[in-house]
Amino acid sequence: MGYVLDFGVVYERLPELLLAALSTIGLAVAGMSLATLIGVLGVLTRTSKSSLLRIPTIAFVEVIRNTPFLVQIFFIFFALPQFGIRLNPTATAIIALAVNGGAYAIEIIRGGVESIGKGQIEAGLALGLHKAQVFRHIVLKPAFRAIYPSLTSQFIMLTLTTSVCTSIAAYELTSVAQRIESDTFRSFEVYFSITLIYLAISGLMMALFSAISKLLFSYPVR
Repeated sequence: MGYVLDFGVVYERLPELLLAALSTIGLAVAGMSLATLIGVLGVLTRTSKSSLLRIPTIAFVEVIRNTPFLVQIFFIFFALPQFGIRLNPTATAIIALAVNGGAYAIEIIRGGVESIGKGQIEAGLALGLHKAQVFRHIVLKPAFRAIYPSLTSQFIMLTLTTSVCTSIAAYELTSVAQRIESDTFRSFEVYFSITLIYLAISGLMMALFSAISKLLFSYPVR
């Protein structure tokens, strides 16, 4: 007897899936925000002349970029309690996403900052601009314009990485889908549906990032 599709079970549990999708977006946005902060601060220490700041930052980037995200989130959730640091699944997920995304953000932002020629900075100072004005108008904005596509692509990848957080029972889309699948035994319907939801989330974020790019980084029309 062939398998008969029945998406009715998914429709009945759709409110749960949509609420979990919102939680997934919340985890991603929180992780992105902290990752951006880590990226900016990390660039300052990564490019510092002091080896006490530069070497630990380089080590952090290499360790995070060369280990699986699953190992990182397990380390935070299961290993840190051995030292008295206990976090709930949501906090662990956000911190793990921030640390993972921050390591990549450091290198992406550093590449953008280093793409700005010293001659442009010197020209800005020669025109009488203050250092803060030079940093804002000549370094920061052009650098972010250059790295924006790479940074947003990394953030979308980080959003999809939230699915790994189900391994520590964090409340997000995949964990809810697993619970629904175990209740209904409708694997195809459930996972096909959340695939569409993840695609919708990614499409929404790409549209949002595109709108932000046009608003902040578009060149003036002559």
